Amino acid sequence: MNAKDFTTTILVDQSPQEVFNAVTNVHGWWSEEIEGNTAKQNDEFDYHFEDIHRCQIKLTEVIPNQKIVWFIENNYFKFTEDKTEWTGTNPTFEISQKEGKTELRFTHYGLVPEYECFDICRDSWTNYIQNSLKKLITTGKGEPNGKDKPRTENERNLSANR
Repeated sequence: MNAKDFTTTILVDQSPQEVFNAVTNVHGWWSEEIEGNTAKQNDEFDYHFEDIHRCQIKLTEVIPNQKIVWFIENNYFKFTEDKTEWTGTNPTFEISQKEGKTELRFTHYGLVPEYECFDICRDSWTNYIQNSLKKLITTGKGEPNGKDKPRTENERNLSANR
């Protein structure tokens, strides 16, 4: 891991299986706009938010209750000079037991401070993992983007500036 790759961690009382099931329920914590399958190795799905962000993702490694690795096959950002930032990067979810709890470590390998989108992406991922995904794990209900409805402050700002 490069120390610059974006990482955030949560600790919950739920089991590794409950955490794994929540992570693979991408509709339940990231976006209701997900099209495709999100749970098994080689599954592929598409994400889009308005005309601002689109990406195609493939699950390249899935170890039940332990690890999920996404590969960003294609990405488009309307708000960056390099529209393809994220292409070729690997958002990774690692699940482990720690002090009687379950730790979820999310690292977006390749999302580094040199990227123009870094601040917006860091803030958005932090919200999705620390807030929406954590709520899905602990209460059964996350806070994903609705149909073309921004959830984070950055998304609201980007929508207003389209």
